[in-house]
Amino acid sequence: MAGKALRDCCTVAFQCFSNYMIKYKQTARMNAAVRAVVRMGIYVGAKVYFVHEGYQGMVDGGDNIKEATWESVSSMLQMGGTVIGSARCKDFRTREGRLKAAHNLVQRGITNLCVIGGDGSLTGANLFREEWSGLLAELVQQGLIDEEASQKYSALHIVGMVGSIDNDFCGTDMTIGTDSALHRIIEVVDAIMTTAQSHQRTFVLEVMGRHCGYLALVSALACGADWVLIPEMPPEDGWEEKMCQKLSATRSRGSRLNIIIVAEGAIDRHGKAITSSIVKDLVVQRLGFDTRVTILGHVQRGGTPSAFDRILASRMGVEAVLALLETTANTAACVVSLCGNQSVRLPLMECVQMTQEVQKAMDGKRFEEAVRLRGRCVSYALFVTCGVANYFLSFDCSFFNFNVAVLNVGAPAAGMNAAVRSAVRVGISEGHKMFAVSDGFEGFYKGQIKEIKWADVGGWTGQGGSLLGTKRTLPAKHIDKIAEQMRKYNINALLMIGGFEALECLLQLCEARSSYEEFCVPLCMLPATISNNVPGTDLSIGADTALNAIVETCDRIKQSASGTKRRVFIIETMGGYCGYLASVGGLAAGADAAYIFEEPFDIRDLQSNVEHLTEKMKTGIQRGLVLRNENSNENYTTDFIYQLYSEEGRGVFDCRKNVLGHMQQGGAPSPFDRNFGTKIAAKAMQWITKKLNESYRKGMKDNKDSACLLGMRRRAMVFQPVVQLKDETDFVHRIPKEQWWLKLRPLMKILAKYKTSYDISDSGQLEHVVLRRPKESEAMAAI
Repeated sequence: MAGKALRDCCTVAFQCFSNYMIKYKQTARMNAAVRAVVRMGIYVGAKVYFVHEGYQGMVDGGDNIKEATWESVSSMLQMGGTVIGSARCKDFRTREGRLKAAHNLVQRGITNLCVIGGDGSLTGANLFREEWSGLLAELVQQGLIDEEASQKYSALHIVGMVGSIDNDFCGTDMTIGTDSALHRIIEVVDAIMTTAQSHQRTFVLEVMGRHCGYLALVSALACGADWVLIPEMPPEDGWEEKMCQKLSATRSRGSRLNIIIVAEGAIDRHGKAITSSIVKDLVVQRLGFDTRVTILGHVQRGGTPSAFDRILASRMGVEAVLALLETTANTAACVVSLCGNQSVRLPLMECVQMTQEVQKAMDGKRFEEAVRLRGRCVSYALFVTCGVANYFLSFDCSFFNFNVAVLNVGAPAAGMNAAVRSAVRVGISEGHKMFAVSDGFEGFYKGQIKEIKWADVGGWTGQGGSLLGTKRTLPAKHIDKIAEQMRKYNINALLMIGGFEALECLLQLCEARSSYEEFCVPLCMLPATISNNVPGTDLSIGADTALNAIVETCDRIKQSASGTKRRVFIIETMGGYCGYLASVGGLAAGADAAYIFEEPFDIRDLQSNVEHLTEKMKTGIQRGLVLRNENSNENYTTDFIYQLYSEEGRGVFDCRKNVLGHMQQGGAPSPFDRNFGTKIAAKAMQWITKKLNESYRKGMKDNKDSACLLGMRRRAMVFQPVVQLKDETDFVHRIPKEQWWLKLRPLMKILAKYKTSYDISDSGQLEHVVLRRPKESEAMAAI
C-alpha cells in the first residue's frame, strides 16, 4: 500500500504508554519504541497522546495525558530510561480505577492503546479491553458520558510491545531491552576478567533473572564462563563436586581465572536457592581459590540502548501502529514479536498464558517442561557442550571420527573468534580431530596448519579481530598446493568463516571438485563481515559490532554539538558497495539521510535533503545527521556532500564531517555477535558431522548439498547450496541482488519527517503461538 493511502485511511487517536501494573521492571530502552509509535502515528494522520507514569497517569488523568508532537520525541534515541515515566499502580487493579481510566480516555476520544511493558502490563491492558463496554455503560449510568459518546467509542483496541530485560515473555525471540542489558553485563565481565587474570581469582557474577535465566545463560555463552546456574534448569544433585572439578581442571590447564554466572533466581532440584554467596563459600572451602562476588544489580537496566534494541524497538513501534490501523471490533489484542529476523503479530493472551505456564511448571518442579516452554533449551545444551562437555559427556577422546579444518577468510570481523571456538569445541565433543589454518588460504597452501585442542581456544569469545589470522587470498591460483595439504593432513571437511571472499573461495573449491577428489568433502561457510553483503543470509557475524561502533560514535558526535549553534554532521561508513551499515546505522542513530549505492541519488536529491534539514532547523532542531556509504557514488563524495551542505546551509547551519574508517572493524565483539557466532558455528559442525556420517566422499562430486552457506533467512537458520546463490549475487559490486534491509529505508525517512511511501506488504499478520517439540537429535542444532 502506498504511504499516502496509508495516511488517509486513519484518523483515530491512540495512546502510547509504558508501565508495569503488577511487578515493576523498568527497561531502559523504551524510548526508541515511543519515538517510532509517535512519529508513525503522526505520519498516518493520527493524534497521538502520551500517558505519563503508566496506568497511574491514565487513572489520574489531567496533565498526565498530553498530546505528543513530532518534536517531543526528538533526541531521545540515545537516552536511557523512559521519558514518559513508568510507575506501579494499585488503583488500576480495581474496577473503580479502571472506570476512572476509561472516563479519561473517552474524554479525549482515545480508543487505541499501544502498551509497552511486561506480561503484567499486557494482562492488565487486556482486562481493560474486555471490560471496556461494561465500563462505558457504567459511565453512562453515572451521567459522566452520554449515550452518543458510548456508541462512538464502543470498542477499545490494544497492541502490545514487550519491554523486559529478562527476555521472559513467550512468543518472541527477543524483548526490548534484553540486548542492552547483555551489553552492560558483558562490559562488566570483560573488565572483571582482566583483574581476575592478574590476581588468579575466581569471580562469581550475579545477574538479574528471578524467574528467567536468559541473561545468565547468554552472558555465560558470550564470555566463555566455566559454569552457569539458572532457575529453569537446576543442576543435578552433586553439582557442587562437578563444578569444583571443572574449575580445578581449568586451572590445571594453565588458566589464571574462573568465571561463574548465577541468575538471581537460581535454585537446586529441591527448590533451595543457590545464591552467589553460597557459590563463593563453596569454591573457597573446597578449592581454596581466591574468590570474589560481583552483583550487577540495576546497572543492567541503565545505560545507553544498544543498536539492536534501537532497531528492534523502532521496527516494533511501526508494526504496532500498522496493527492498530488494521484492527476491528472483533480483533483480539495482539503483541508485536520478533521471530528470527521478522516481525510477527501474536494473540496477546496466548503469549501471556504460555509465559504463566512456564512459572507453573517451575513451581511444580517440572523443569524440563519449563525449559521446553521457554524454547531456549538449545542454548543450555550449547553451553554444556562448549563449556563442560569435555568432562561430563561420554565419548572416547582417544578416538576421532574425522579431521575437520577451520579457517577465516577475507577481512576480520568481530565474532570470528567466538565462531572458531564454538566450532572447535563442538567438533571435539562429536569426536573429530580439529585443525586450524592460519592466514586463510594463503596459509593453507603454505602448510600453516596445526591441530587445535580444547584449551587452545579458551578466552577467545571476547577477542576482536581474527586470532587465526585472515587474508583475502583466493584458492584458484594455488589449488594444487591446497589439494596437496588436504591429502597431507587427511582433511575430511572444511569450515570457512568469512565474508564475500569466503563465498568466492567456496565456489572455486566446488569447481575444483571435478579435478581434485580432495575437495569432494563437506564444505561449509559461515558469513562473517561487517558489511553484511553476503547473499543467502540476512545477518553476518561482525555486523552488529560495527553498527554499535557507528551508533556510539554518532551519539558522541551529536552530543558534541550540544549548546552550540545549529550543526549538521556528515558521516562516512564502510561497507564497500553495500549500504547496510549506512542505512541500518542511520535508523539506529536517528539520521536524517543515508546515501547508498543501492538507491541511486543525484544533485536534486541532495538539494532536497538540504532544504529538508533547513526547514527542520527552523523548527528548533539543533542537530542533523547524514550518513554516506563509502562507495555510494564516485562523484558525490563525502567531501562534495560536505561542501554542498556547507554552502547551501549557510546562515542556517554549519557542517562537520567525519570518516569512521576501520574503527568499525575493531573492538571487542558485541554480545549478539558472540552468541550468533557461537550458535551458527555449532549448527555448522553438526551439519558437517551429519554429512560425513551419511556419505563421506560418496557422490559429493556432483552433490550440491555438500557445499553450503549457513545463514539466517527471515525466521530460520538455513543451509543453502552455494551454487544456487550464484544467481542471487551481483559479483561486480559484491552484493546480493535482493537485500531485506532496503525495506527499512522508508522507515528511516518517515522517522526523519520525510513524506514518502511505506510498503506494508511485509508487515506481520496475526498468527498463533506454536510450540514445536524438538527431536532429541535437533536439540543442539536448532537456534
